[in-house]
Amino acid sequence: MGQLAKHWINGEWMDSGQLRDSINPATGEAFATFYDGGLAEAKKAVAAARQVFHDSDWKVDAMRRSTALSHLADAYERRSQEVIDCLTSENGKLKMEAGFEAMQIVRALRFAAGLALTTFGRVAEPRPGTQSMALRQPVGVAGLIVPWNSPAFLLIRALAPALAAGCTAVIKLPAQAAQTAYLSAQILASVAEIPKGAINIFVESGAEGAKFLVDSPDVPVISFTGSTSTGRNIAIAGAAQFKRIGLELGGKTPHLVFDDADLEAAVPAIVASSTVFAGQFCVTGSRILVQRGVAEKLKGLLAERLSAVQPGPAADPASQIGPLIDRQAAERVEQMVKVALNEGATAIVRGGLISEGPLAGGAFYRPALLEVPAAGLAISRDEVFGPVQTLQVFDTEDEAIAMANDSVYGLSACIWSRDVNRPIRVARQLDAGHICINDWASMQVEFEEGGFKNSGQGRLGGLAGLDDFLEYKQILQVFGQA
Repeated sequence: MGQLAKHWINGEWMDSGQLRDSINPATGEAFATFYDGGLAEAKKAVAAARQVFHDSDWKVDAMRRSTALSHLADAYERRSQEVIDCLTSENGKLKMEAGFEAMQIVRALRFAAGLALTTFGRVAEPRPGTQSMALRQPVGVAGLIVPWNSPAFLLIRALAPALAAGCTAVIKLPAQAAQTAYLSAQILASVAEIPKGAINIFVESGAEGAKFLVDSPDVPVISFTGSTSTGRNIAIAGAAQFKRIGLELGGKTPHLVFDDADLEAAVPAIVASSTVFAGQFCVTGSRILVQRGVAEKLKGLLAERLSAVQPGPAADPASQIGPLIDRQAAERVEQMVKVALNEGATAIVRGGLISEGPLAGGAFYRPALLEVPAAGLAISRDEVFGPVQTLQVFDTEDEAIAMANDSVYGLSACIWSRDVNRPIRVARQLDAGHICINDWASMQVEFEEGGFKNSGQGRLGGLAGLDDFLEYKQILQVFGQA
């Protein structure tokens, strides 16, 4: 049955742990197998990464790291079709979505190759006869805890700056991404400039290995992408050792649609913001805030488009939305919608779990659009992580800003208006780390990405992507005067 995925630790394949099946979420059927590890694998991986960090020249040879990252980008580019095929089988992504993820990997690595040559500090003569040097040096072993929703890219998004900074790494992926982990390890292992043991990857369905990374004094930095509740627990546990903790957590992205918006441009993007990755995206456009003057028109346009969205597997070119990661996830989304309807939401498009026909074996969910009162309901506040959008009506600009900011999350937001000044005026008042004007999810790896409030701390991407992985050191020397 397909390939057998193993852990990659200290430059060797490890076949430890319990054998489990990898499930295709479009069919509910097993297509490959993997070793499910945990604490033992994490301990071995940390020991290997620590030894390489202390004993090799990886941490001090910036040109080697830059070359390695550049060659790694080449390797991913050569094997991009394999990445795409793996994501469509294991992750349920449509081919276009998987292709975007593969492309972003290469771009992030090429950017990091340049960053590796910018870890220098500065020197100044603060008073005659003395010089002060501010050095930036890697902190050590980085523990990278990667989610299943975009596993190939999110692995690289965290790993690339860690390597650029001079860290070694231990990477934990969940069981739903075991085959992606195995393919990623193969590609990483093909780059000669990366020392044996500098990068280690293990898979676990539980959390014992991840907890070890967070608790271990040999892992001074953790980078986590995932739920806010888990991120909070990691931050609390890591605080005991004052670890550097980078967190990209949940989101509840609002679309602020003003009366003067170009609806022909906005509607396709708003629909895509629900259907891309089947709504399993940290910046899924799950809240639609629309000004009263265009509210009825927008409802009609969205209802028409969302009702016509065609679910299906990646193998079918007619598919417009893929499955959720598993049937349990789809059932959880359905339960949230039922609760919202009981609480007073109105179904503009009901959507729902597909339980009959050729797609019934998979985890497919038709997109839903629910109108909720201006005060909101739980479904307009909580992250659904599925193709469900809520719609609320506002009257004034100030009201729109207040509604958008009335959330514990602050990852991203979208503003739709043809006014010259309004979008910037509004954007400056929104509590969000990434804001698109007349667009959605246009994230660039060359710029910082991260959230406000309960959406996390720290940044990945851009120049600040190195910050979590570098420590500052000041050295003062008195050299006297002739």
